[in-house]
Amino acid sequence: MPISKKEISPSQMIVIVALATALSLLGDSMLYIALPVFWKEASLDSIWQVGILLSINRFIRLPFNPVVGWVYKKIPLKSGLLFAVLLGGFTTLGYGLFSGFLAWVILRGLWGIAWSFLRIGGLSIVAILADESHRGKLMGLYNGLYRLGSLAGMLIGGIMVPIIGLKAVSIAFGFFTLLGVPLILLFLKSSDGQHQSESPEFREKSKLYPSQLKYKMALIATGFLITMLYQGVFTSTLSPVIERLHGQSIYIFGAVISVTLLSGLIQAARWVWEPFLGRLFGQWSDGSKGRLPLFAGSLLSAGLAFGLISSSLPLGVWLAIIFIVMISATSITTIMDAIALDASKNTNVVSFLTKYSIAQDVGAALGPFVGYMIIGLRNGFTYLYWSGAGVFILLGILWSSVYFFGKRIRHKREGHIHLH
Repeated sequence: MPISKKEISPSQMIVIVALATALSLLGDSMLYIALPVFWKEASLDSIWQVGILLSINRFIRLPFNPVVGWVYKKIPLKSGLLFAVLLGGFTTLGYGLFSGFLAWVILRGLWGIAWSFLRIGGLSIVAILADESHRGKLMGLYNGLYRLGSLAGMLIGGIMVPIIGLKAVSIAFGFFTLLGVPLILLFLKSSDGQHQSESPEFREKSKLYPSQLKYKMALIATGFLITMLYQGVFTSTLSPVIERLHGQSIYIFGAVISVTLLSGLIQAARWVWEPFLGRLFGQWSDGSKGRLPLFAGSLLSAGLAFGLISSSLPLGVWLAIIFIVMISATSITTIMDAIALDASKNTNVVSFLTKYSIAQDVGAALGPFVGYMIIGLRNGFTYLYWSGAGVFILLGILWSSVYFFGKRIRHKREGHIHLH
């Protein structure tokens, strides 16, 4: 039953959820820029507490993701998303209202729970509302729009915190986050359904692989490795690899900029293009050839470029390689999420997407640990990035074989039908 008088299309509802998620990310993303500098304003005692506060939300999600998945089986997705936005808004307000390490540990833990509800609920909404012919496009649009919240949080937070203070910006962002509540209340339909009928063509495609369990296990393992390499290793070690290769100050475009600024600009660029390129890659994956050829090609492209990140190259060439890796990241994560949504349609949507999200969170949590353990070795950057390149290439070969194996099964079935 519609919540509003005016009928809202499924794609518009997906956009609404993405925007509410983006608003919820404002405060969290702002902290990654502001807290390492203005930690005394939060009444913290030492800089080491900043590291704990910026990572504890990820570790909280690991035990809570299964709980959130179980809760979503009992309540409508709309209720869970509404709860998440409220909790996210109140935790962001809390950054401005409460001080001290213990209070902030609680706030960051609550934010981790809120993000679990947002992530699992958002993926489930796209899986349920997007039909198979537009699922990749809408997945790319959803990912791109909600990541704009991270971009806005970092940019606006980076500008405003030095001017008006961490507490004032946190309170302002908290109220902005709560704007997601009326969006969900007014424009999102209530739905308990976790299954949606697919076309005969989609059901036929879903039978291409004799073992759906192995297929889903491969997808979950791929999600773990990709998240570990991109969100974990690449994001956390980009600044030190720039410093190692090009020094603490970099001369670019007629100006001298710091390592941290260049790293921030590079990673912010992805959030700028994500709504456009993510949607484009998703739309291409909706085509007649399916998602796997583009997915495998993107993995192989990332593999060829990823290892070169650790190589001593001219800055212009090195930046070109970085952008190849990041564009591949947009393609890989968009299509991988769309494949996960396809796979979830043959089972309980929330249950499968919960497992998929857990694997990604474990990868994101382990990535920095693995990265910094390896770069501490002699030639550690080389080992780290070329090992990552090998993982990408192996995954590309794996998903290429899955595609050709499925294609061979399809040809055999078509030949059998023609004989009869």
